[in-house]
Amino acid sequence: MKPPYDITPTILQLVSSISEKIGEANALFLEKQSPQLRKQNKIKTIHSSLQIEGNTLSEEQITALIENKRIIGPQKDITEVINAIEVYENLSFYKPSSEKSFLSAHATLMKELIDQPGSYRTRGVGVVKGSQVAHLAPPASNVPGLMKELFQYLKNDDELALIKSCVFHYEMEFIHPFLDGNGRMGRLWQTVILKERYPLFEFLPFETLITQTQDEYYQVLSKCDKAGKSTFFIEYMLAIIDSSLGNLLNTNSQTLTSDQRITYFLSLGKNEFTRKAYMDVFKSISSATASRDLKKAVESNLILAKGNGNQMRYFINRNRN
Repeated sequence: MKPPYDITPTILQLVSSISEKIGEANALFLEKQSPQLRKQNKIKTIHSSLQIEGNTLSEEQITALIENKRIIGPQKDITEVINAIEVYENLSFYKPSSEKSFLSAHATLMKELIDQPGSYRTRGVGVVKGSQVAHLAPPASNVPGLMKELFQYLKNDDELALIKSCVFHYEMEFIHPFLDGNGRMGRLWQTVILKERYPLFEFLPFETLITQTQDEYYQVLSKCDKAGKSTFFIEYMLAIIDSSLGNLLNTNSQTLTSDQRITYFLSLGKNEFTRKAYMDVFKSISSATASRDLKKAVESNLILAKGNGNQMRYFINRNRN
């Protein structure tokens, strides 16, 4: 059974924006980031995902644990981080549509934190916010069947990975298949689903933005529970992913060489453009840098220029060698 949700204009707009940013990221070779940058993003991901669950360790302490150094802190928090490090270092081994792989990830993530990690719950659970029961999960006897249906949905090739990842994240939170670790598993598995289709998600720490909008995260989950479908959560998560990609591109475009910027821009196939159009793609560079890039491209016979000052227009040189 396909989980219930609607494809809204907002969802379509966000999918288009994300797809465009993914194309730019791939063209700019962001998948080949330095080991140091990959490490920093992994630290941000672990820190943000566990912070949502109340973990108190800082990014500096997580860095120390990755480097096998001893730290002082609550043993439970240290165990959570050590487990998460193991999971995220082995991200490529997890198969998004495999329930066995999913349970294996939970077993590692919750090792020494709960009884029988990697097993579905056998009793009822609810999510309590303050003195109120925010969510009463389905009976434990329904969990295996509901999760099998959800993994069957992941194998459906008719839906976009971007949407499937959001739907899985919400539905898994609704089912609440484990006694503990549901939130971090929802965020982890969304990354696993996206990474299979778009490798750059291995180092895109979108959990950081969830942390910054944590109240909204829980409000949207509750709103979807009441609506009986995941539409609002899809919109929320796609907006988070879109913003995270924007931050990633802005950070990296500052460190690109002029040749890399020009190569990417030419790959967009814009026959005629202005300096402003060039800067719309590389939002973090100054007008002076944009002018230098375009002047260099003209001198290299890659593009042609016509006009003066603000009236200057550029054209791809179709006769370039």
